Amino acid sequence: MKEPSIGLRGAAAGGEPARVLRVIERFALAPASAAPLAALRIGLAAVLLLQAALVAPALFELYGRSGILQGPLRDVFARTDLPRIGWAVELLAPLGIGEDPVILATGVIYVVALAALLVGWCTRAAAFLAWLTHLMLVTTASSTAYGVDSFASIFLFYLLWMPSEAAFSMDRRLGRARGGPTPAARLGLRVVQLHLSFAYLVSGLGKAAGEPWWDGEAIWRSVMLPEYRQFDLSWLAGAPWLAAVAGWAVLLVEIGYGFLIWPRRTRLPWVVATVALHAGIALFMGLLVFGALMAVLTIAAFAVPSEPSGPAAPAGAAPG
Repeated sequence: MKEPSIGLRGAAAGGEPARVLRVIERFALAPASAAPLAALRIGLAAVLLLQAALVAPALFELYGRSGILQGPLRDVFARTDLPRIGWAVELLAPLGIGEDPVILATGVIYVVALAALLVGWCTRAAAFLAWLTHLMLVTTASSTAYGVDSFASIFLFYLLWMPSEAAFSMDRRLGRARGGPTPAARLGLRVVQLHLSFAYLVSGLGKAAGEPWWDGEAIWRSVMLPEYRQFDLSWLAGAPWLAAVAGWAVLLVEIGYGFLIWPRRTRLPWVVATVALHAGIALFMGLLVFGALMAVLTIAAFAVPSEPSGPAAPAGAAPG
């Protein structure tokens, strides 16, 4: 009797890892719609086109050696180990092509690539060109780059590998991309979701480690510093508790993001809270592009349905 008992326990123990592997497989590779990845592609391209329109009037001042940061001073701030416009200038100099045409060509290629990405035409090639030219522009003017540029670069790179062309795209309409749910779409979505969850958690914990986000000082600075100030909110000095509550709300949204945006019951409220947070950043700090980009990422990752349409998904299917 003891030997069968040991055998049963061994079988049960051997079955548990297999069950865990099946759960992981369903979570990461259960076929999913490419709609969230298409929403990411469209939203990201639209926001970056808006940013390009805002930057265009100062193109040569930002990226030229005779611009805001001139000559050697610009080189001090630039990352020389990453692709930058200077590389192209040096490469084309023997042909008699100067810096201004190279800067202009880089900007034009970037905008055309974003437009192609927006409509999903030659999507992977467009994602590569958009990512490469964006990296060159950001590296060249690294002193003016901030968080939004890092997020844009990362998610443009993701689009090189994700099947975002499988929905809402010219490639799909022209028959160059296969539609329908795929494991690759699920894996791509999980990468985006996990990246955002980790990023918000790290950001929230970093804020919570200092007093300014608990006593309201961080909120006060954000809305009162001249470079961010959009409205006269000096009256907050008479209601410090309000700034403190706003700081607590930011901590709650960011730290809770990775835990409460996954369950279906709390997902929509957390998506709304996150979008509201970034709308507030755009409104009260003037960071329109940053606020729009972060809202797009959350909406694409967690608000756009990923489950295949048609017959009901099999029991035990991974949640969207």
